[in-house]
Amino acid sequence: MKTLIIVIHPDIEKSVINKRWISELKKHPEKYTVHSLYEAYPDEKIDVAKEQRLMESYERIVFQFPFYWFSSPPLLKKWFDEVLLYGWAYGSKSGYKLGGKKITLAVTAGIDEQGYSASGKYKYTMNELFRPYELTFDYIRADYKEPFVYYGIENDPSEEWIERSVPMYLEFLESL
Repeated sequence: MKTLIIVIHPDIEKSVINKRWISELKKHPEKYTVHSLYEAYPDEKIDVAKEQRLMESYERIVFQFPFYWFSSPPLLKKWFDEVLLYGWAYGSKSGYKLGGKKITLAVTAGIDEQGYSASGKYKYTMNELFRPYELTFDYIRADYKEPFVYYGIENDPSEEWIERSVPMYLEFLESL
């Protein structure tokens, strides 16, 4: 079963880790379809029908993005607002087109995991900060799975650190 990876990165060419993950995913077209929102919609004019058809054709969907300002890049919020419509994603008898589909997040975070804890720099865990996503996916009756978070890009942006993330990410995707 193929997995749809929706990448939301406003400047993928400057990315060190999301760019690497994409290159690895593209080596396995039989398993993964990579769909980059900023590449598909540089003008941010989303083709809602196209996005809905794409989502309907996969049973596993991953939203991959860098975590900054305690959220996702802004195009993901716009995408949610425009694509997850009443009568399609929720409500009415014909809604809930994503019901039962496995949906999750794959996120890169700047600081180490300890920073995202009650005693850490940001006072909240990632799971606490991800609650709006969890609630969104629950609301549309998708099967929300525990997210993948790779911490510490600010601490160790080395090639070794980046490469260490690749098998971990692939293993996470296989476990969905």
